[in-house]
Amino acid sequence: MHKDLEKVLLTKEEIAARVHEMGQRITADYAGKSILLCCILKGAVTFFADLAREIDVPVEFDFMVCSSYGDSTDSSGFVKIRKDLDADIAGKDVLIIEDIIDTGTTLSRLKPILADRDAASVKIATMLNKPSRRRAKVTVDYNGFEIPDAFVVGYGLDYAGKYRNLPCIGILKESVYKG
Repeated sequence: MHKDLEKVLLTKEEIAARVHEMGQRITADYAGKSILLCCILKGAVTFFADLAREIDVPVEFDFMVCSSYGDSTDSSGFVKIRKDLDADIAGKDVLIIEDIIDTGTTLSRLKPILADRDAASVKIATMLNKPSRRRAKVTVDYNGFEIPDAFVVGYGLDYAGKYRNLPCIGILKESVYKG
């Protein structure tokens, strides 16, 4: 275990098993269709890559950079889109791939923006869901794990740009971000 983790919440093996299950469900739901997978960078990239390999229908990749956190542990409530999609999504089934849904602010604002671009559908897949912190209504179509209200890192999730490369998801010690 990394010295800055209070505890490991999800092991590498637990994550891999759940991502496989999610990929099977997405494959079944989109049978006979193709999907544009929209990765929300940077945090979702690890989950995105693993999930994409578990989906057995044609997929396209595209990427967005959105943030409501910066280097803080709390959402600012303001969503900044720093990189938009490259593709025209009109008529396409879009699946937004997110690392964690916390307050819901980012996705509650992003989903309608994409839907307004005449997408055939816009759904959300997230590795982690923290409904206890929800401030905005968000429907999660594919949920990896529901987690408690703790600050987590690893498997793409960071604190101030660090810990993304951990293979597990762990609770970060308060002394790291409050000390």
